[in-house]
Amino acid sequence: MTPKVVAVAGATGLVGNRMLQMLEERDFPVKSIKLLASERSKGKTLTFRGEQIPVEVLTEDSFKGVEIALFSAGGGTSKKYAPFAAKDGCVVVDNSSAWRMDPDVPLVVPEVNAEDIKWHKGIIANPNCSTIQMVVVLKPIHDAAKIERVVVSTYQAVSGAGVKALAEMRDQITAVLENREPVCKVFPHPIAFNCIPQIPQSDAFTENGYTSEEMKMVNETKKIMGDDSIRVSATTVRVPVHTGHSESVNIETQRKITAAKAREILSLAPGVVVLDDPANQVYPMAIHAAGKGETFVGRIREDISQSRGLDLWIVSDNLLKGAALNAVQIAEIL
Repeated sequence: MTPKVVAVAGATGLVGNRMLQMLEERDFPVKSIKLLASERSKGKTLTFRGEQIPVEVLTEDSFKGVEIALFSAGGGTSKKYAPFAAKDGCVVVDNSSAWRMDPDVPLVVPEVNAEDIKWHKGIIANPNCSTIQMVVVLKPIHDAAKIERVVVSTYQAVSGAGVKALAEMRDQITAVLENREPVCKVFPHPIAFNCIPQIPQSDAFTENGYTSEEMKMVNETKKIMGDDSIRVSATTVRVPVHTGHSESVNIETQRKITAAKAREILSLAPGVVVLDDPANQVYPMAIHAAGKGETFVGRIREDISQSRGLDLWIVSDNLLKGAALNAVQIAEIL
């Protein structure tokens, strides 16, 4: 790939920072880089490859001459500015939910459906963090035995809700340990020493009783896997973990697949690391996945309640594979 002019929109946020980190660590061929954010970040500088880069205010004209733009600035911002970028000939890889279910926009996990990148029209969507790590593991099994049904419960880290959420968790932990009442500003209930079965923090629940986060997993899984016949039910829960989403996943397949065969298939799958020796207490955990780009799977076992079922435990860094790394991997294919 020839060196590209790159922009990162939302550069000062958690995921924006990780995008810069991934561009640097993966030695992405950057000719020059623009760091874009809201008016609040005007005057800030960020380090990229040892150089201090000033943060510019995101405008409709920010993308003239830019070839690839990584967006992690929220759905409203993406809806407003991504079309301007595409109009200027820039390819947008967007981390928000704004474009994911648009039929004209590919929703891509490179290990699963990289070929969909070919039909982009200027915008490519990065899936939801929880969906990404799940489909990376499920696609090889789907290819081998055809998955008919998925039931997933997630245990999602606080970093997925942003910098203010992490600060709130830290403050609440201190308050509880000092016998003070925890203050809730980001979350509807205390997150310290608690689990909240609601994501996002507000306006979460839809008419069918599922949250918007849960419906993202339902709909995005079908689109990425290219199979609308897969039945998916999800329960998403915020837990007091800093970084790293964990998922308990139960699948029903059309053709029986043993746990041993699943381990064999997954051990060869791109981007997947099998950690599955429970007798020696070896299984994926968030504290081990944090800071790593792979998706980890373990606790692989045959479902004793049905003849063609498997249970799996899937863990990944929600800021890396769940967001920044996946976006950069897409950019590498362009």
